[in-house]
Amino acid sequence: MIDYRGWRHTFKLDPDKTIDDEALEAICESGTDAIIVGGTYGVTYDNTLELMSRLRRYAVPAVLEISSLDAVVPGFDSYLIPLVLNAGDPDWIFAPHVSGLQAFGAYIHWDEIITEGYIIANPDAGVAHLTKARPIADASQAKAYAQVATNICRLPIVYMEYSGTYGDPAIVKAAKAGAGEAHLFYGGGIRNPEQAAEMAAIADTVVVGNVIYDDLAAALATLKAVKGTEI
Repeated sequence: MIDYRGWRHTFKLDPDKTIDDEALEAICESGTDAIIVGGTYGVTYDNTLELMSRLRRYAVPAVLEISSLDAVVPGFDSYLIPLVLNAGDPDWIFAPHVSGLQAFGAYIHWDEIITEGYIIANPDAGVAHLTKARPIADASQAKAYAQVATNICRLPIVYMEYSGTYGDPAIVKAAKAGAGEAHLFYGGGIRNPEQAAEMAAIADTVVVGNVIYDDLAAALATLKAVKGTEI
């Protein structure tokens, strides 16, 4: 299994978004700990395969966060499997996983599979609408969801997902407290080194995504901010 516990900083690339070769090289050669491939809408087998084949030119670990069974592509170093803990639609908690095992169970290398307890904290995000995510009312509820992930479901990763907006540090701190021995990922809205450093002081791993497509220099600047921050 890939050593995600050593990750402090990752970039997240969306197969449905365009990135040119020069920008992709800058991201992959930046010194980031890993590249996560994933998205909510428009993710297909073809665009995921195309992005994976481009990533394979570089030594950086590449992992696929599976959001659609139609876009499961072999060849990644590992596969992140999200369980949306606060999904209002229960089909987004376990039903896709059952379908996936029925379709691909015979081919799965379990040592490549890493499960994540997703807490979707931005009610306006596309993934929140898709899963009918229940809003996170306050810090105590965030902590309780994280405790469900680590103490009840025994998931190795808790992922605080703000998806497009910058999160509330108090909410993220509460999730970190509830996560216990689980590894806390934070993703959402990081657009500058200051925000990256703030979340890196709380979370174990900071995920930087959308800013890659809007301001590559700012995205690259988050790396030094995170790597210089201890928790």
